[in-house]
Amino acid sequence: MTETIFGNFDLALISLYLFWLFFIGLVVWLQRENMREGYPLVDADGKPAGNQGPYSLPYPKTFKLPHGRGELTVPDAERELARDAREIAAERTTGFPGDPLEPTGDPLVDGVGPAAWCERRDEPELDGHGNPKIVPMRAAEEFLVAAGQRDPRGLPVIAGDGETVGTISDMWIDRPEMLIRYLEIELSSGGNVIVPMTLAKISAAGVKVYSLHSHQFANVPRTAAPDRVTLLEEDKISAYYCGGKLYATKETADPLL
Repeated sequence: MTETIFGNFDLALISLYLFWLFFIGLVVWLQRENMREGYPLVDADGKPAGNQGPYSLPYPKTFKLPHGRGELTVPDAERELARDAREIAAERTTGFPGDPLEPTGDPLVDGVGPAAWCERRDEPELDGHGNPKIVPMRAAEEFLVAAGQRDPRGLPVIAGDGETVGTISDMWIDRPEMLIRYLEIELSSGGNVIVPMTLAKISAAGVKVYSLHSHQFANVPRTAAPDRVTLLEEDKISAYYCGGKLYATKETADPLL
């Protein structure tokens, strides 16, 4: 009887079928987990997105955040709806979905196109000890500029149009990574802003920031605290400078041909 039931079974084929079933289940599980946070449920027009497919949203999962920052539950329908309800200061160039958006105001301030930013947590990124990772060098006296390297503090800041907009007053460092993340600019018009180190070119003549023109520095997003920067502020600041590569002038925003 045992030989009659199992005698014709191909164990290798059964193993292959079981692997296929496992792999299909893994793909479905990974796709649903991918939809846990930030997955687009609506398009730019506020209509249901067409890329949701046959998968349903995963059940809410609550994560306990380190360093006493409470809990985070995802997906969070209320937070996603509030994020999707943010108006975009741009309109379609034609009436077809997927066509380019044309800014209706100041794209750098409105966060449109390459100047767009994400709704990150309005809290500083922390290191393993619960302290802010990125701080100005005046708050981290244990760091010094290496011998033989040019110290940008005191150098003039030159905008993309050749105008001087201020001077470098400090450097903001990532303490765990031991990297300079931002340069702090004391503007001639008043106030201080920071610029990502990767968008500044340092020379003996000064610090050149090509992406913005002089009149655009006044609207650079500011940090709420003088000695720390939050994740949301980082995204807005970086988006403003990077957006200037396209929107600094009408000539850079128009097609080459």
